[in-house]
Amino acid sequence: MDDVEFRRFLRIDVTELNFWIEEGWLVPDAVEERLRFHDSDVARARLILDLTRKMGLNEAGVDVVMDLIDQLHGLRGTMRRLLTAIGQQEQEVQQRLLSALADLERYRD
Repeated sequence: MDDVEFRRFLRIDVTELNFWIEEGWLVPDAVEERLRFHDSDVARARLILDLTRKMGLNEAGVDVVMDLIDQLHGLRGTMRRLLTAIGQQEQEVQQRLLSALADLERYRD
């Protein structure tokens, strides 16, 4: 959806949207000099609205939350790639890795 549809859908004004983009909380695609938003942008925008309007977080708080969410998504991608790489290993290597993981779990605090 374009920026007009996005703003209407979320009931926000252009100033608020521009601020979110400037802060890096939303990173829409730029297609032929127009902003394009995806479902993931809608989900992030709804979260931003919840954080600011319902929970009363200030800009610094939203910045921390959005940064943590981005880190979490990055880690999930890394874990998916790691699991794929492990799955491509020989059975013996997979068993050694699972055994090492079990050992680490036993000695966890």
